Amino acid sequence: MSQRHLADQPTKKSPAGALDGLRVVDVSRFIAGPYCAMLLGDMGADVIKVEPPGRGENSRSYGPFVDGESLYTMVFNRNKRSLTLDLRSDQGKQLMRDLLREADVLVENFVPGTLEKMGFDEETLKTLNPRLVVTRISGFGQSGPLSNKPCFDVIGQTMSGLMEITGDPDSHPTMAGTYVVDYSTGMYATIGTLGALQARERSGEGQVVDVALMDSALSMLMTAIPEQVLHGRSMTRHGNRDRYAAPSNTFPTRDGDWVHLVCASDVMFRGLAKAMGRSGLAEDPRYEKNQARMHNVDELEELITAWTKSLGTEELLAALRDNGVPSAKVASVSDLIEDEHLEHRGQIIRMQHPRVGTVPMQGFSVKFADSPMQLRHPPPLLGQHSDEILNGWLNMNDAQIAQLRKDKII
Repeated sequence: MSQRHLADQPTKKSPAGALDGLRVVDVSRFIAGPYCAMLLGDMGADVIKVEPPGRGENSRSYGPFVDGESLYTMVFNRNKRSLTLDLRSDQGKQLMRDLLREADVLVENFVPGTLEKMGFDEETLKTLNPRLVVTRISGFGQSGPLSNKPCFDVIGQTMSGLMEITGDPDSHPTMAGTYVVDYSTGMYATIGTLGALQARERSGEGQVVDVALMDSALSMLMTAIPEQVLHGRSMTRHGNRDRYAAPSNTFPTRDGDWVHLVCASDVMFRGLAKAMGRSGLAEDPRYEKNQARMHNVDELEELITAWTKSLGTEELLAALRDNGVPSAKVASVSDLIEDEHLEHRGQIIRMQHPRVGTVPMQGFSVKFADSPMQLRHPPPLLGQHSDEILNGWLNMNDAQIAQLRKDKII
């Protein structure tokens, strides 16, 4: 892979990010909260990751590891600076109050009620800083019968119905291959935070943003809820088949690969029929229209499978592409590393980690014309920036910081 999109860090002349000057305190753990705060950091915000002294955020103990550092932690925590702070101590809580007076945003994902027990209820936060946006991420929301219950991504998938609609129809419910609920919740939290910041421009006051894993999961159910209520029809597993158009599925090739093709319209199906050398299929009453194809999908897929298995992967993809049929080989992660399009888009970047050295990771998903996302800080070591944060945000001197360290507050 060429190096042109793998720059380590921007130069001092790099343009300011969209959120340049915004101050964020991140006390969240695991994925949804850290991902939200990371996205804010990617857009230029100064994000302070507050962690317990000694052990840090929970995910620092999650593998895989490189030189003792968690890759799991790295992919959710770039563009942040780390401050260790004992929030169980009175002095630590006072320092947190001081930080929040200077902050624009607080991101947290404790079980609801935990922040209040720590002395940071909503009224206290409003008194400390009326302009503070408090982004609260939880499993089930800040209110409701389940609000105080813990939740993880897979529980959100399970309880929301996402697991029920995922997998082979002849097998058991299946979780997604990644943390789709955590990721989507982190993105919703980011959207909510940006909305609250915009509202603050009008009102001059911050507000609470309440985002829940369960709510996020339900947002991805497509037509499942209206189908159930209006038609009494329960959405369930379809494997890789599309629910609304046919043929759209994954098919084997002669090379042992898998190719997914999509015929989302009658025009696309005519292209597929032509690619197969069987244009007459598009005039057959069983296949001419999408509704008929959906009804006769089993026999249609048998015809397509026999054809795809007769061709090599590249030959098949060329035939589909030349006839306007959206298609792709099912890629492995190793395929992605050498993908020319991803390289062109800068979707794999390399950062210089202070302990590990060069670490590749996924790039920035949003392209700003004038205020680009960029790598300003690699994921921090535990407490790496404690001194500079306390000095820069709170004007503390070296002696004061040394005393805090001696007292094990930081």
